[in-house]
Formats: sequence, structure tokens, C-alpha cells
Amino acid sequence: MSLADLTQFRVEQRDNGLVHFVFDAPRSMNVFSNAAIAELGIFADWLKDSDASGVVIRSGKANGFCAGADLTELAEAYQMIVAARREDRFDIAFDHFFRLSHAIRRMERAGKPIAAAIAGVALGGGCELALGAHYRVLADTPRAMLGLPEHAVGLLPGAGGTQRMTRLVGVDIGLEVLLHGRTFAGQEALQVGVANRLVPEGEEVAAAEEWLLSAQASAIQPWDADGYQPLAHADYADAIERHRAAELARMLGHEPAPLSILECVELGLMQHMDGAIRSEMAVFSQLIQRREPRNMIRASFLGKQAFDKARRAEAIPQAAKDAAAKAGQAVNDALAATPALARAGFGPANGQAPVQASIGAGYWLESGSADAAEARGALAGLKAAIEPLAAGLSEDERLIFDHMLVREGLVPAYLGGSYGILDGDWA
Repeated sequence: MSLADLTQFRVEQRDNGLVHFVFDAPRSMNVFSNAAIAELGIFADWLKDSDASGVVIRSGKANGFCAGADLTELAEAYQMIVAARREDRFDIAFDHFFRLSHAIRRMERAGKPIAAAIAGVALGGGCELALGAHYRVLADTPRAMLGLPEHAVGLLPGAGGTQRMTRLVGVDIGLEVLLHGRTFAGQEALQVGVANRLVPEGEEVAAAEEWLLSAQASAIQPWDADGYQPLAHADYADAIERHRAAELARMLGHEPAPLSILECVELGLMQHMDGAIRSEMAVFSQLIQRREPRNMIRASFLGKQAFDKARRAEAIPQAAKDAAAKAGQAVNDALAATPALARAGFGPANGQAPVQASIGAGYWLESGSADAAEARGALAGLKAAIEPLAAGLSEDERLIFDHMLVREGLVPAYLGGSYGILDGDWA
């Protein structure tokens, strides 16, 4: 494919020797689809041999820079991976998902200075693309923000986000981004180091060009500079353990994503970037095979989208509300009858000790502990109560129902509302 054939991006050659790489996917908002990832790789390979003096990465849309991954395609990739032989799944996942990380890495090492002009949301993969630029100009508007919210759908940033963010802002602040969804805009983005310059809205492209044409322009990232040394493990081990303890207390050892994020940071910061992003992808490739991300994408992303759309229209389906109320009563009754169900994450944590410090191959509920066996018995009853409620709903109503169960704290996020309950064999 030539640059002229790109459909997700376009390349604009400027008279001043610069190139504008414009993300303008044929949809309402830019996301990293398989097509966009492939085109980024094509551009990165073209760039290293081009005569461009520098690159401005910008959006062709007024509503944002890039909102992250195409989660519909990600769900399809999950199905492709789990349909393969168990022995092949890791390699399939690694090869499929490493393409974006590798493309960003090739771009930042192409020998040309790159400036990102950010006038709207840059989240997930969009933030990772921006972090791969050598200079970031941010419009001074609350709409222009950077963040890595993958934890909310049971995943981790797989295109270098766990590595570049923590190197730029430090381990503790970086982990607030990765684990708690902290975002940066305006002066705060400048202060923590994710933005290099803050300008009035509408001036970000000119400011990016100004830097690229200046004597200060550089095609070398701080982590690629001569003499750069990765951190020693002892320099950040305490921070890792502090955040690990807090996450375990919050989710009682049921969500693999926070622990996987901590593993990425712990393994990666002691390495140079090329090794670090491969360690990150190795952890991601294990995580993506699990059921928890599938469940959380459904309830916390697709379900939230359906819920928010219905709420804006003041049209949340009564059938979904009625089903959620009945399911909620069933959950509360089950908790009262079987307190061990709280150990599985149902209801508030209330200072309970985590059920495990590391995540096994499946849910804790499937383990051999006595508490897990007791909770499974309660779940079998819940499944019987919820199944007819879910069966009476349309697909959109079911998504809203599942989101409401998680949103209201009735069913833990890692089970994805009714979806994970009905999918399990709790007998």
C-alpha cells in the first residue's frame, strides 16, 4: 500500500519541508482499528527513508485526537485467540497486538523529529501515539486531555503506555494514571511533563511546526539518549508494593488487570525501551486471553455506551430497570443467606482481606477453597434467578441491564453483570 492509498490517515507535504500525518478515520471519531494500525506501520517505515525534516501528528476531526482502540475489533480478536489451540494462543495474541506498539516505536526511532498537536481527547492508544512523539503541544481547553483508561475495561495499555507514561511523570503519578484513570489537561499536563507546551485553542499546529523548525527540535526520546540508564528495581519497588496492596484491598484479588499493569511497570522500568515494550506485550498477551476483560468490555464499555445513550434520550428501557431491580433483590438475598459471596466481590468490600495476592488461571470462584465452594453454591441460585430476567431482554436492554448491575455495585465488574454469571458453571 502506498501513502496515497491510506484510508485512516492522510499525509500532507508542506512547503517548509514538514509532513502532516493526519488521523482522519472514516467514522465519527478516530480509533485504532486494524486498518489504522497497519497504516501507522506503513507510515513509520516510509518516514525513516523520507526527506521530511519533521512530522506534525494531528487529528482531522474537531471532536478529538484519538479515543483509543476499536473495542469491537478487540472483542473479535479475543474470540479468534480463544478459538485457537491453547498452546498457540500466546503467540497469536502477541503477534496480533504488538503491531501498534512496534509501529509507534519504529516511528519514534525513524530519525525525524515528531510533534503531536493535540486539540481534543487523546486516550488509550491515542495517548500512546502522542507519547511516542518527541514533543507534545496541547490546546488549553478541558477537551484536550491525555489518559490511559484501559484498566476500566480489564485491560492494560499495550502500545508502550505503561513504559512511556511512568518514565515521563514518575512511577507514583504514572500508576495513578494506569490504575485510577487520572487524566491530564491544561497546566497540569505541562507541570507533570506529558505536554511540552500549552497554547490557546487553534494554535497547536502552528506551535508544533514552530518547534520542528527550531534548533531545539530533536528526534531522540529521553529514554533513547546516550547515557540513559533504566531504573534499578530498588528505586521503585516500594511504590509497586504500595499500589499492589491498595489494589488488592479494593478488588479483593479478583481483577487481573491492575496486577498485570503493576507487573508491566515492575518488569519494564529496569529495561531499555525495546525490551520494556516487549515485556509489556508479553503480559498483555496473557491478560487478553482471560474472561475478565471480555466481561468488563461488555458491561463497562459497551453497556455504558448503551446506558448513556438511553439516559441522554431519557429513554432507559423500563424492562432493563425492572430486571435490574429484581436481580438486585436476588443478589441482596443471596448475600444475606451466604456471606461467603462477599468474598467473591459482591457488595462492598468493607475491609475484607483479599482472597488472593495473585490471580490464578481462572476465577477465584473456581478454586478449591471452602469459601469459593460456598460462594459457587450461592451463584448457582443467582444464575437460576437471573437467567429468565436476561432472557426477556433485547440485546441493547441486556447491555444496559448488565451495566446497571455493575454500576450499582450489585455484581462485581470482573463478572460483567449477568454475563459472567450466566456463562459460568457453578454447580
